[in-house]
Amino acid sequence: MKLIIRWLLLACALVLLTQLDPGIQIRSFGSAMWAAFVIGLLNAFVRPLLILFTLPVTVLTMGLFLFVINAFTFQLASHMLEGFQVQGFWHALLGSVLYSVCSLVIDVALERLMGPRFMPPPQ
Repeated sequence: MKLIIRWLLLACALVLLTQLDPGIQIRSFGSAMWAAFVIGLLNAFVRPLLILFTLPVTVLTMGLFLFVINAFTFQLASHMLEGFQVQGFWHALLGSVLYSVCSLVIDVALERLMGPRFMPPPQ
């Protein structure tokens, strides 16, 4: 249940991003739900590989290159979906940073309201 609520709230965060940044467009709330799903999959599977391959650059930039990786995955999701469009790198960078902040706020709020992610079994 918590996963579904998080998914819906992240889709709402994407819709909010369209109001804050004119370079990000979402056709409908359904498109926002798909975009949140695809961004989650990319962050789970593609982002760790990108971090591994770019580790020397990330170390040299003291971690700042992670912002570029986040922007890339955000823009990659845009290229994969029709109803979600990001106009360029700078909009992707701003969108990924704001989306990450929204995700952090949502995760903290859900943890406080619904308890930890994995609760130990009752004894």
